[in-house]
Amino acid sequence: MPQENAARETLELAITGMTCAACSARLEKVLNRLPGVEAVVNLATERATLRFTSGALTPEAVCAAVRKAGFDASVAQSLSREQERSRKRGEWQASLKLFWIAAALTLPLAIQMPAMFGLWPGGGEDITHGFIPRWLQCALATPVQFWVGARFYRGAWNALRGGGANMDVLVALGTSMAWLYSTVVTLMGWHDLHVYFEASAMVITLVMLGKLLEARAKARTSEALDALLRLQPRRAWIEQDGKLIEIDVDALQPDSVFVLRPGDAVPVDGVVLEGRSTLDETLLTGESMPIDKQPDDRVFAATINGQAMLRCRATGVGADTLFAGIVRLVGQAQGSKAPVQRLADRIAAVFVPVVVVIALFTFVVWWLFGDFQAALINAVAVLVIACPCALGLATPTAIMVAVGQGACAGLLIKNAEALECAGRMKVLALDKTGTLTRGEPAVTDVVVVPPWTSAALLQWAAAVEHASSHPIARAIVHAARENKGEEDGNPLGSASDVRALEGQGIEGRVGGMAVFVGTPDFLASNGIEVPGEEVSALASQGKTLAGVAVGGTFAGLIAIADHLREDTPAALERLRQAGVRVIMLTGDNPSTAAAIASATGIDDWHAGVLPADKAAAVAELKKEARNGCVGMAGDGINDAPALACADVSFAIGVGADVAVEAADITLVRSSLHGVADAVHLSQATLSKIRQNLFFAFIYNVSGIPLAAFGLLNPVVAGAAMALSSVSVLGNSLLLKRCTLNRREKHE
Repeated sequence: MPQENAARETLELAITGMTCAACSARLEKVLNRLPGVEAVVNLATERATLRFTSGALTPEAVCAAVRKAGFDASVAQSLSREQERSRKRGEWQASLKLFWIAAALTLPLAIQMPAMFGLWPGGGEDITHGFIPRWLQCALATPVQFWVGARFYRGAWNALRGGGANMDVLVALGTSMAWLYSTVVTLMGWHDLHVYFEASAMVITLVMLGKLLEARAKARTSEALDALLRLQPRRAWIEQDGKLIEIDVDALQPDSVFVLRPGDAVPVDGVVLEGRSTLDETLLTGESMPIDKQPDDRVFAATINGQAMLRCRATGVGADTLFAGIVRLVGQAQGSKAPVQRLADRIAAVFVPVVVVIALFTFVVWWLFGDFQAALINAVAVLVIACPCALGLATPTAIMVAVGQGACAGLLIKNAEALECAGRMKVLALDKTGTLTRGEPAVTDVVVVPPWTSAALLQWAAAVEHASSHPIARAIVHAARENKGEEDGNPLGSASDVRALEGQGIEGRVGGMAVFVGTPDFLASNGIEVPGEEVSALASQGKTLAGVAVGGTFAGLIAIADHLREDTPAALERLRQAGVRVIMLTGDNPSTAAAIASATGIDDWHAGVLPADKAAAVAELKKEARNGCVGMAGDGINDAPALACADVSFAIGVGADVAVEAADITLVRSSLHGVADAVHLSQATLSKIRQNLFFAFIYNVSGIPLAAFGLLNPVVAGAAMALSSVSVLGNSLLLKRCTLNRREKHE
């Protein structure tokens, strides 16, 4: 029990030596056997993410366990992304060089392939035996087998030493059988028997080609993250002795003042101190329209300043910027594992041993009822066609592309499970304030009792509200500043003995007179009569009311409303078309909730819901939704319990940090169109994953029987195996065509 409450650490490892789904499945099993470890291994990203009890393990011990399993590992954080790209470029160039050597040596052997199938006049057995001397065939095939193919022997040895089997075992075993048999036939001078040097050499060459194409396609799946990183500013400008000086961005600290020139990328997160300009925030929000900025507005790292100079104060630097958070979330999500992948993992764990048994059975049956040559070549074909490369790439490559696409459109997806769940969402519970509405209440009406004026009433109310950070208080203070009058005016902040009563109102003394500002019930509880007609008229419009009393006498009513986001109705309609039932949960009064529900077309809504009640409501919805997921969207601290309770949760990006932390998907652009986009992206991704799994299985399921019955040549099997991986990767890359952030299309 004590361990349940112990702190947990996260460690990310860069893994080398994995070649197929069997590798990642075996390594994941090895890591999960370590005490207190929860590990996820991703073949596409070549990453292992571990969570374990703090202090229970060291990175060195984990890396040692990985090496014992037949792979190599290093702590991912110890390498910069540029260093990692450099390492992969070096590996790519070395592999490319070996491939061209293999292709050059294999080409003469491949020339005689058409003759083997009788495609040349007079071709057939005699030409196959005599077109190229056998000693020359052996001389050409041997370097391909043992020099170019050394990587397969190393991989096979490491896998077997670690107690498992992988793609390398199949390739090494199959090609070695073909090469060894052909070499024995050649050395013994058995001219009546076939040789299969071209099969062993071409299989290795084709597998090398497939791996090169696979590596190139895998690199493209992470293009979105690389593109984000390239946009990270390296330099910043500060003002010193009246001059602008360029410095390294790492030199900026919180509260440092920096200058943005026209066209500059914002180096860190900050707040505008002086100046007015527009910023291009497409990188963060997906919105193409520039955003106006003025003093007190926030600016974010990696966005682009427009036409005017701004002076700003840094609020978030380094890893604490919103941009750094996006990069971190995208990287974590791309390395996570979706539940749909579990089937592939279970199959991969037993696939290679089963294939070896099938190949052995094929060999024995053909030898007993046919001849040794047919037995050998058919067993080799079974081993080659069965390589489970595509199986391990089917899910993670689609996830990588989808997460990158989401990030470019302002969707920060925390993990693959959330992405999958969004597509199966049947019910979405919504907060009202800041989610359906702008989250910025404003004064809409001021009703006064003569001789009070609107400006004077606002001034007296603002005097006590100035001490509060409540949204309604901010709205009253803002309105007072905008409507400041001369008569009966009072300076803001001059109240004393201020006392706030949560959910009711606030009271204090201004100029020696008692001032009450709050709900009509709050005023009534203090012996102040509030006229019911005005209250009913304004409340029926869905407005929040703040009654004001000065010196024990009712002075007037202030009506506040939070305006609906312009794109909310269109976004909700998209969700309904996607089959999602929308429910509103709000802590506001029933009349306000009814007005918002009417404006948005929401039939199912609940008002006066406390934070704990929101979580309970979501839990109840989960019981009712048997075959689908329940989602929750909100932006405030009071939404965090419900967000944590939902199957998949969405946080409006401008909301409280605790809401963003609790949510599975963050909508940076503060629009419910982001939820609709997430549903669309999830459904497209799940469709691609299913297609990928089909491609991965169809090659094996149809190819293994064909090979076992002697209907598939090993060379053709090698080409088909390589094609299966390439087709899976190419299909995943089609997700780049998934169009998101098309709000104007729906409005």
